[in-house]
Amino acid sequence: MGNFFKFLFSKSFFVQLVLALIVTVVLVIGAMQWLKNSTNHGEFVEVPDLSKMSISEMRSVVEKAKLRYEVLDSANYNPDYPRFSIIDQNPPAGNKVKENRKLYITVNPSGYQKVSIPNIIQVTQRNASAMLKAVGLEVERVSYIDKLGKDMVYEIKYKGKSISPGDKLPKTSKIELVCGNGNIAGNIPVETDSQ
Repeated sequence: MGNFFKFLFSKSFFVQLVLALIVTVVLVIGAMQWLKNSTNHGEFVEVPDLSKMSISEMRSVVEKAKLRYEVLDSANYNPDYPRFSIIDQNPPAGNKVKENRKLYITVNPSGYQKVSIPNIIQVTQRNASAMLKAVGLEVERVSYIDKLGKDMVYEIKYKGKSISPGDKLPKTSKIELVCGNGNIAGNIPVETDSQ
């Protein structure tokens, strides 16, 4: 044990301790400098505004800014933007990011997605309008025919042509409901179940 204490206070121990500290400091400074250079510490690129650009325009702007991109599917058509143009990006324009950062791009589809017409035959006009609105369709007008069921839907029309439940139309399409006015056309005999 005495030899150990002698070694702790010897000249060779202090020389080795100083050399170890110098090597540690040099390694830490070297590692910090390497990280600064390899990660471009303090160097940022401003995210460009890609809104309303076409895919090809966006591609050249992103590559010029030394960034990467990934195109995400878009299900919601936005009529305020041109077809197949950029409607959203993440991170947003103006943010500061590192070079080679990936941008997530949302593209405007070519038009509204198609929705199925719900079965609104023999449903009241009020309920039918609510059901159509729920799927994204609009009632442009309501016309009436001589049928007993007042405000009951008997036919659905789109651009003057009769359509059926289950048919698909672009979202926001305007349709016509043909409803009964509560009158019976002419004298139609009423059938009974009596035998």
